[in-house]
Amino acid sequence: MTRKGLLLILSSPSGAGKSTLARRLMEWDPSLRFSVSATTRPPRPGEENGREYYFRSRAEFEAMIASGGMLEHAEVFGNLYGSPRAPVERAMEEGRDTLFDIDWQGGQQIRNSALGRDVVSVFVLPPSIAELDRRLRGRGQDSEAVIAGRMAKSRDEISHWAEYDYVIVNHDLETAFAELLTILQAERMRRDRQPGLADFVRGLNREFDAR
Repeated sequence: MTRKGLLLILSSPSGAGKSTLARRLMEWDPSLRFSVSATTRPPRPGEENGREYYFRSRAEFEAMIASGGMLEHAEVFGNLYGSPRAPVERAMEEGRDTLFDIDWQGGQQIRNSALGRDVVSVFVLPPSIAELDRRLRGRGQDSEAVIAGRMAKSRDEISHWAEYDYVIVNHDLETAFAELLTILQAERMRRDRQPGLADFVRGLNREFDAR
């Protein structure tokens, strides 16, 4: 029986652990496809087309939007970013799942797209705002101004938690990862994601008839 691939969306405020959970999930299942975004910004030194991003001209990107080739897109600081649809559909046909590490706006667009019925969305919450602040500071990468900006944005991001299928409170990384695995494994077993199941059951009935 072949399984139809699903679209797994992970969202969270910055510092809640979304990217760490996504990385752990990719290590756990190497067949999982990570959605590589397209962008109109020029590549930075060391970046490769198709690895960090699909680098496209603005005209190419806008043509993809017009033709329905983007599952979601947004403009950030004058550059367009988005998730191409074709690689996701290929993965689905191959029975492979695609993982999206995106914000609530991108997730909303994908849920409203033609592939929305195949979406499983998970929002990751911090255990407290004080802990979220501590984790952001613990990175040692951002200035006070950047941290303040991320904290201010977090309140708006958290307000969209109820739009998601599942919510994980990341008190502890190992526990949160175990919960995420449970969600993925259960969703993979859903009846409507196993297109060969009806034929399999018909085969069982033929065995009954042959007894």
